[in-house]
Amino acid sequence: MTQPSWRLLLTGTADGATNMAVDQAILEAVAAGRASPTLRFYAWEPACLSLGYTQPLADIDCARLTAQGRDLVRRMTGGRAILHTDELTYSVALPGDHPLVAGGIVESYRRLSQALMNGLETFGASVQADRMTRANPDSKGPVCFEVPSHYEMTANGRKLVGSAQVRKFGGVLQHGSLPLVGDISRICEALIFESDEQRQHTRERVRQRAATLESVLDRAITWEQAAETIADSFRQTFDLVLEPGALTPEEQTRAAELRAEQYATPDWNGRF
Repeated sequence: MTQPSWRLLLTGTADGATNMAVDQAILEAVAAGRASPTLRFYAWEPACLSLGYTQPLADIDCARLTAQGRDLVRRMTGGRAILHTDELTYSVALPGDHPLVAGGIVESYRRLSQALMNGLETFGASVQADRMTRANPDSKGPVCFEVPSHYEMTANGRKLVGSAQVRKFGGVLQHGSLPLVGDISRICEALIFESDEQRQHTRERVRQRAATLESVLDRAITWEQAAETIADSFRQTFDLVLEPGALTPEEQTRAAELRAEQYATPDWNGRF
């Protein structure tokens, strides 16, 4: 039996609007059959806070964020705010009828989580990816990494990977963040709080509930090491051929349009 072939993209660093535009351009191309299923790894420069699709902009202290030299973008996926810095970001774009995304979002999270979990275990991380059995009563804050969702990675009870998924254009996009190093609570510096005491309390709570890969392993893993290992885990877990590639000219053109007309605009980023 012929192994399925996916495209592997290592697109390096870009600003937040560009990264989100590229993810959507890939999704559209894959859904239309103009590109193979695609696994992409990327990074962010400058650091960027991304909002979930329906998250209120009022959660964010935009003046503080700008003063810190950080970008802002709204994702096409749901969830809560993530500060993208010192991390490996992945995205998977698949046709809507692909077996890995059969059923609902929770089922596909479980399948895709297996590759992430296997890759993290290669580094020596002891990770879990379980279905949540009950809602956390203190889970309504604006920070993605405060609370794990179904089949997201945790290590020693602390969230290690934050992922989100959207089903649109006849395809499925899942992307997520693996913090590699640094202070996981930095995001709190750009959020709205009633007092400095509340800000500090939230910072401490995030540190208790979330982790970086460095804090789990007691050693730093580079972006390149993480991308290579996670890619190899996808290859082995799903018995794939991963073909290194690049964005097609059509995807590049579409991403530039999406950036200019959507992801870099106040109307999109401030829509809620």
